[in-house]
Amino acid sequence: MDLEFYIENCIIPQYASFDDAHNIEHISRVIEVSLLLAEEYGVNPIMCYTIAAYHDIGIPQGRETHHLTSAQILREDKALRNWCSEETIRIMAEAIEDHRASAQNPPRSIYGAIVAEADRDLRPEVPLRRAVQYGLSKYPNESYEFHQARAFDHLTRKYGPEGYLKLPLNSRINVEGLEQLRKILASPEIFEEKFKEIWNTLK
Repeated sequence: MDLEFYIENCIIPQYASFDDAHNIEHISRVIEVSLLLAEEYGVNPIMCYTIAAYHDIGIPQGRETHHLTSAQILREDKALRNWCSEETIRIMAEAIEDHRASAQNPPRSIYGAIVAEADRDLRPEVPLRRAVQYGLSKYPNESYEFHQARAFDHLTRKYGPEGYLKLPLNSRINVEGLEQLRKILASPEIFEEKFKEIWNTLK
């Protein structure tokens, strides 16, 4: 059994029961982009693959601290010692700890920067859908108007021109996606149209 087989069969399937923002589709996307960035920056693709596969594995223990829990799960996975040195595991765990969009400090390594960049997924429909899904899960009894206002406020604070989101590598795909998303947020009419489309698919 090799590392990829182990991850594909023992780690990634765990995401099948996670919420829609952290499911197998999301992990597959982060893996895909991480590998593209690994090639672009000339770093170890297996490390990038492993980091991406583990980066949200701690979600069931709490969203706010999942980056720390996920890193701890990787550190404590004895199976990884079959393929990775302790130094490699340390670097990968730190990269996972550093991947959150709200992190105050920049990633400590190129590996942290790659998984953070890949995790952003700024195709406009993705953050829009996640905002609606999160609102519905937290405030299921609130009105359409409440959810629209909440989603707009959250998205503006995170992705707007003064938002807290940072792109560690400013990859072309994310820069273009962020530009498109900001155009949507800048137009109340377009934002309402996009919000309603997503709302109608979820309600």
